[in-house]
Amino acid sequence: MTTMSGVPAAPPPGDLRQTAVGRLRKRRELQTHVLAYVLVNAFLVAIWWLTTPDGFFWPMFPLFGWGIGVAFHLWDVFVGSEPSEEAIRAEMDRLEKR
Repeated sequence: MTTMSGVPAAPPPGDLRQTAVGRLRKRRELQTHVLAYVLVNAFLVAIWWLTTPDGFFWPMFPLFGWGIGVAFHLWDVFVGSEPSEEAIRAEMDRLEKR
């Protein structure tokens, strides 16, 4: 939403609350994801260390593979996936020209 002067208007209180709840939910999900990543991979490293500490470090595969998923989750939460008002307006203008 923008005002007549082109300055973005504040979202209505209900929308602001909904946005805040959504962001908090995403952060909680990220915390859960990171905790699962750390606990499961620590368990896998412990298994490797107890069985073949001088052998091939096979836990690197789940650490790396799952780490990519955690990195994308971090990106989604902190960089954000919501477009700015300017990007939305530009896309709407582009669609109207079609």
